Amino acid sequence: MSEEQESIRHPVAGSLLRITAVATAALAIYQIFNLGAYTGFTMLTSQYIYGLLAMMLPMVFVAIPAGRGRRVDPTPWYDWLLGLASIACCVFFIVHSNEAVDEGWEYMAPQHVVYISLLTWAIALEATRRCGGWPIFVVVFAASLFPMLAGYLPDSFAGISTPIDLVAIYHTNSDESLLGIPSQAFANLVIGFLLFGIALQRTGGGKFFIDLAFALLGKVRGGPAKVSIFSSGLMGSMSGSVVTNVLTTGPLSIPAMRKVGFSKTYAAGVETCASTGGVLMPPVMGATAFVMATFLDIPYGEIALAAAIPSALYFFGLFIQIDFYSARNRLKGLPAIDLPKIKQTMKEGWHYIFVFGFLIWMLLFMKQEAIAPFYATALLLVINQLRKHSRWQWKDFKEFAEACGALFAELTGLMAGVGLIMGALAVSGMSGTIANDLLFIAGGDMLVLLIMGALTSFILGIGMPVTAAYIFLAIALAPALINGGMNPMAVHMFILYWGMLSFITPPVAIGAFAAASVAGSSPMKTSFVSMQMGSIIYFIPFFFVLEPALLLQGSALEIIVAITCAVGGIILIAGGLQGYLPKLGDLSERGLLHWPLRALFVIGGLFLAMPYNPYVPITETMLFVLSFGLIAAAIGLTWVHRRLAPA
Repeated sequence: MSEEQESIRHPVAGSLLRITAVATAALAIYQIFNLGAYTGFTMLTSQYIYGLLAMMLPMVFVAIPAGRGRRVDPTPWYDWLLGLASIACCVFFIVHSNEAVDEGWEYMAPQHVVYISLLTWAIALEATRRCGGWPIFVVVFAASLFPMLAGYLPDSFAGISTPIDLVAIYHTNSDESLLGIPSQAFANLVIGFLLFGIALQRTGGGKFFIDLAFALLGKVRGGPAKVSIFSSGLMGSMSGSVVTNVLTTGPLSIPAMRKVGFSKTYAAGVETCASTGGVLMPPVMGATAFVMATFLDIPYGEIALAAAIPSALYFFGLFIQIDFYSARNRLKGLPAIDLPKIKQTMKEGWHYIFVFGFLIWMLLFMKQEAIAPFYATALLLVINQLRKHSRWQWKDFKEFAEACGALFAELTGLMAGVGLIMGALAVSGMSGTIANDLLFIAGGDMLVLLIMGALTSFILGIGMPVTAAYIFLAIALAPALINGGMNPMAVHMFILYWGMLSFITPPVAIGAFAAASVAGSSPMKTSFVSMQMGSIIYFIPFFFVLEPALLLQGSALEIIVAITCAVGGIILIAGGLQGYLPKLGDLSERGLLHWPLRALFVIGGLFLAMPYNPYVPITETMLFVLSFGLIAAAIGLTWVHRRLAPA
């Protein structure tokens, strides 16, 4: 959320957000650090999650108006009423949590509990609408009502029709809906990383990473575009939001790209692709990665480690494309005199790298992913207060708390809505049968099922947040692929990557539209450029789902071979897309051979990077022969044309 948006928020809303943010962080610390062992009171999981909802759901109605925009005027009476009702419902379930467990309220509850559950359901839907907009509301509303109509579907998709009262109590009392995986991930993992990300930005981490990128890469060929990749990758890993990333780094990187000769459209496309990849970059990825860790029941550190190679391949593909594009168009870097000095930059911001390293150490070596971000945040704030030039005043602490409160509230509303989708599939019995239905439709062919999943994930990513799209397919599609023999980590990562593609692909391309607004370019043209620039991300999920060694799931030799082939293939694909390769020069100078040569390099690179897999009807020998033959033919034609062309 931008500072401008914060500055127009009504003072009452801002004060309440600050108070509830501190209370939410305190409750999370109490539960995650198991302080109940010292106080004698340990909360049930349901009590803890409803405690968070009791604080953050009212903030949705206080801070986000029923219409569009941010709260500027005083909160109207009906929003106060909704806020108080949400508190009352959550407190009721907190007080009666033991009774709910003992008497099995998720299947049968007293009539007054049914009424309170219906009210809680309605409040959660309205919170989802305010936080996610009408598209996600329509999806969640339809999905949450689905159990009542499940019995009327065709036989192959039919579920169990369930009365509305049983649906309501299941949504509020089972650990599959409002208390399900999305809320559990938010409560146990996301809160700490949100605190860390906001603290990093507010203490000047964003400026440091941008300055560092300019100092390292600003003067090289196409430097500002490479700066965009470097800085957006680091910023995106902190914010977890593509649009926030674009609006943070874009105002600096896009004008710099324009200064050295990039067009407005191309500069905006580069920023879009870089910001999209940042959300997939460890160690701090988007909220979906934490949900994935909860789904797979593995430490978040393993998710971050598995995401490292695919993320690096994506940014490598972007970097190489920009280098080739710059070489082909003879674009230079910025003058050294206009760039920050690396020594001075590191002197002012060394502690950000130190804190990042500390976080990675706690995640990967100490295996403390739940408490790691709290320690990292505390360390960052202590170091910040010891440095005179960046020391916070009381006003800065209040702004930090308010920003945390706003983000907590927004994500709480979204997670509650996504939980309703999970609950609907569970209570209708569809979550256990839909995988077999999909396998039947695909005829048992894993490759067909992968393509179906990719398209479905992409379409869902257009109309709803990536987390919601991921969870739906993690329930519906992932079991079918895993039962077919595919690696669970690879399958879930595949779904996540394809859900992110809607940010760069027309007609929606939210990230491209945000970058176009910064660059002053055509949104649709920008989205097509970003799709071309980021085209490597369309292939990488298929690479790693067919070859889990790219997720570090295999022997050392398998990992080395897979990475080597992928890197070589990406270089050739980038060369074909940009029409330039080292030693061969500008392929457009090859006359009529221009487009055939580019196609040969792209296809040859795909065959080189494509791993052998029993699900693909091509043998390992055929893959090698095809890739080697196409690449050799392209290089040979280029060499012959150069020898025969007039001087």
